[in-house]
Amino acid sequence: MNLMLKTAFQRYINNFRGFTREIWILTLITFINRAGTMVLPFLSKYLKEDLNFSYAQVGWIMVAFGFGSMLGSWLGGKLSDKIGFYKIMVFSLFTSGILLFLVQYIRTFWGLCIGMFVIMTVADMFRPAMFVSLATYAKPENRTRALTLVRLAVNLGFTAGPALGGLIIMNLGYSGLFWVDGSSCIVSILIFTILVKERKRPADLNAANSETEIPASVFKDKIFWIFLFICFITAMLFFQLFTTLPLYHNEKFGLTEFQSGLLLSLNGLLIFFLEMPIVSFSQRKGIDTLKIILWGSFLMSVSFYVLMINMWAGILIVSIIFITFGEMFIFPFSNSFALSRAPKGHEGRYMALFTMSFSLAHIASSKTGLEIIAAFGYQANWFVMGTLGILSVAGCIWLRKLVQKEQN
Repeated sequence: MNLMLKTAFQRYINNFRGFTREIWILTLITFINRAGTMVLPFLSKYLKEDLNFSYAQVGWIMVAFGFGSMLGSWLGGKLSDKIGFYKIMVFSLFTSGILLFLVQYIRTFWGLCIGMFVIMTVADMFRPAMFVSLATYAKPENRTRALTLVRLAVNLGFTAGPALGGLIIMNLGYSGLFWVDGSSCIVSILIFTILVKERKRPADLNAANSETEIPASVFKDKIFWIFLFICFITAMLFFQLFTTLPLYHNEKFGLTEFQSGLLLSLNGLLIFFLEMPIVSFSQRKGIDTLKIILWGSFLMSVSFYVLMINMWAGILIVSIIFITFGEMFIFPFSNSFALSRAPKGHEGRYMALFTMSFSLAHIASSKTGLEIIAAFGYQANWFVMGTLGILSVAGCIWLRKLVQKEQN
């Protein structure tokens, strides 16, 4: 038994070997930054309880937040191609840290709409630049695993952040959140600039595409736009985890915030222990990326259909397991597919649009879900979300055929 456990542990550890020093530093600063992300989980609560805004006003500030995120993603990608990812990463994190210190002093509705839009524009310039940096600092054969490693850091950081944020609110009030969040941005980027030197993108970044003709402009790449549509739908389903599902836990089954939190922790734990082995296994076996994304879309769809069985609270655990496996099959592989589509010199633009599909899904997910629930109830929402998942599966089948045709 001990030998079996030792072998299993050794295999798990082996999944984390072979990364460059820069990738480990990127993972560390991602963890510090995400663990310090405390304003976002409590933003609507802060606006409602501390500043006494109406639900409608809170909604509009969140819309400004979402559009800032979309603009930032596009600018970050475009500028990464023009002046390099390194400068964008440093500017984005350092400046958003300073802006977080300042925004706590804005108390008016219009001031906060503008403030949140500006902060998210600057902050989300970081994401496409970071994706391009991973492609530069990781060995070609490790790129998907490197993306997975950074996703693990994000998940671990998000597990720690809200808990620490709650303690800070209790002891220092909401202003403490802005100081800690801003400081985490500045500290993480200082560590990055001290330990990691700027490097040009390697010529082999798009070696996988040498056999296929990819349009020079991202706007003419039909395959990529179908792929973005699939990303948008699956992200829309995923964000239900943070918008409609916690409400459903309480209203239908009477779960407390703590019990809802435990269900979300199950999602984080499964990802921490299983995502890297899944990615490593699929790469060793040479399983087609789009085939894995297809199965992930199917599992996400099932996770909502099972919620229509609403007589048993245990179905919530079953649903979380399905959505988590869907997430593990979709997100790391969709990241690497997006990068592999980009022609040399266009990586930033491709990753910008990829990131924007998530920002748009974030805006659409809560609004759509809550409107359906208000008009027709939870069951109707689960049916609509499950059916959107099936639409995503159909999109994956079509996409695979187009890619095979392009390669032939």
